[in-house]
Amino acid sequence: MRFVSFSFLAGLLASSLAAPLCAQPAPNAFRWIDFHSAADQAIVTWVTRSLTVENWTSIREIGVEYDAALVVTTTRSNPQSLPASDTFTVWSLSLANHSYVPLIKGVNLRMLDWLLLDDGHPRELAAVYDDCADCQPSTYFTAFHYDMAQHAWASRWMRGPQSILVWSTNIPQGVALSQLYALLTQPNGRSMMCTWNHIDHGAQKPEDIVACYDLDPATGKERMQSFTRTPALPIKQRICNALSDLPGLARGQDSSLCQETQKAHPDRKPVTTPPANNHGQSAPPKNRH
Repeated sequence: MRFVSFSFLAGLLASSLAAPLCAQPAPNAFRWIDFHSAADQAIVTWVTRSLTVENWTSIREIGVEYDAALVVTTTRSNPQSLPASDTFTVWSLSLANHSYVPLIKGVNLRMLDWLLLDDGHPRELAAVYDDCADCQPSTYFTAFHYDMAQHAWASRWMRGPQSILVWSTNIPQGVALSQLYALLTQPNGRSMMCTWNHIDHGAQKPEDIVACYDLDPATGKERMQSFTRTPALPIKQRICNALSDLPGLARGQDSSLCQETQKAHPDRKPVTTPPANNHGQSAPPKNRH
């Protein structure tokens, strides 16, 4: 866990309200494979043969960048199952030696947009997904990028088998949970995912958990920064004011919690009245002897 710096907060306070996000172009070296194109059949065959020993029903997508493929497979438990219950696996698969590794697994995968997370590097593909279909699901956020050093694809902010938890329907009894999240743009143009969980335990004082996930501009490594009390206020307001044309990059802005936040912390107005002890007179300080 890392604490936020004052310069980070100053940037958030100085930045304007988040504008609606528009779809961003993929990196120049990336392309989605066309399963009906004769020119792409060699890659389709390569991927299919590489994953022969794995358990999957169909190959949903193949994205290629340099010498590695980002592959999405789906698995159907039985022929009568509805597509919504299919599970998926996202793989990083080498186009040089048939090696592969699973990145994430779940249900209801939604590829969202290409995000700028690190200056001087290609945009990364954002996605959200759920952990189960026939249960009380949790929704997670991640981003896929081509790792130039490893010649492979990787997923961001992984903690064990899952990435950033942005929404959960599995709420303990006796607890009132308000959830919000939004993809925010920093003043330098990079994106970060911020979440706000307001937990009301009833008799106890409510608890706010505010966190932002991005890449450290100094090291390029993934980081999570937590905010409490006063430093959390600008994050809360930006989450509440976030707008997105792409479903999955913001949720919870219509909650009563946001309405209360906006009322409790209105924009400050300039003070135009003089102080009570001001009589409209001034005099230079007396000379000291």
